[in-house]
Amino acid sequence: MRTAKSGIQRHNHFLIRLASATGADYDGSMADRLYLSLWYPNFRFEGLPTALIAVMRQLTAVGGEARVAAAAAYPLAWNEAPLYSRIFVDDPDNEDALPENAVREATEQMYPDTAFEFEQRWPLWTPDSSGAAEIGLDTIWRQQQTKVHIVGFGPEFDDASFEQNGHVRIDFGIDSPFLLDAVELDAEATRRVQANIEMLLAFTLLVEKNCGISSRLLWTESGESLAQKLIERLQRVN
Repeated sequence: MRTAKSGIQRHNHFLIRLASATGADYDGSMADRLYLSLWYPNFRFEGLPTALIAVMRQLTAVGGEARVAAAAAYPLAWNEAPLYSRIFVDDPDNEDALPENAVREATEQMYPDTAFEFEQRWPLWTPDSSGAAEIGLDTIWRQQQTKVHIVGFGPEFDDASFEQNGHVRIDFGIDSPFLLDAVELDAEATRRVQANIEMLLAFTLLVEKNCGISSRLLWTESGESLAQKLIERLQRVN
């Protein structure tokens, strides 16, 4: 029977690949938000729509939805009311929600003090919350469509925060799907964690290959390393 420990031994290369995308130490705190920041060489603001569309297509390539769920444009800073906001109808025939059309509409008026945010979704494995484990039944796993926010920053937005956040930033939400701290980490849970992180890595590698970036950083809001969190999470079951 395959154990969580043998899963660690079989996938050391997978953890090393994850660690190569991050660089911070882990201090054992709770889950926090996970981001991927992208910087482009000789970046021009006029090229932001093309960059955003390219990133969205990479998410679709690893299994994410092919259409945008929502879009917004924020002036000056995040605490301002959006200049533009739209929630797209969940319809496979809705061409307005295709990345190229959604980006074109949201960026119709390009101001350098504006951030443009787009919501897509991708399937991550999550444990069923019905409470089966509490009555002695095996945990049921389902792929749940999870929000991903892709943001393009104007050079004057929020005091030029793109210097730290990237020209484009992908917000994956909290890092729980890549750690699953709330469930017992048996062999099945280990496989689900691995599947989620392999999707994250595949997306990161496609962005690096196809989006013309000069650098990228996978990071958490607290500054802790996702790779080190995962290693310590797996080692706690040994």
